[in-house]
Amino acid sequence: MWAWSVTAAPLSPDDAAGHIGATATVCGVVTSAEYEPDKGSQLTLLDLRKPFPNAIFTVVIYGIDRAKFGTPENSLRGEQICVTGLISAYQGKPVIVLIDPSQLSQ
Repeated sequence: MWAWSVTAAPLSPDDAAGHIGATATVCGVVTSAEYEPDKGSQLTLLDLRKPFPNAIFTVVIYGIDRAKFGTPENSLRGEQICVTGLISAYQGKPVIVLIDPSQLSQ
């Protein structure tokens, strides 16, 4: 069995669901972005390709790591980005959790 290489071609948000459990790079346009300061984990959510509530791939930044990224819900909305990390599933949809700015490129 081959491990997914992050040097492989980037995945589209649509293709990410087929790579749950793999470390990969996913690229797309941020179509919706939200910071949830009143929730316990103070999530920042960046949806690629389709906006919430129809998102097919979401980038997650927990509040503990948010300061490293500035205000991504403002600075990245409408931007083409690539994120690298472990693709996991949350409520049946693929996500990558960012903990370091080196995981993000524009």
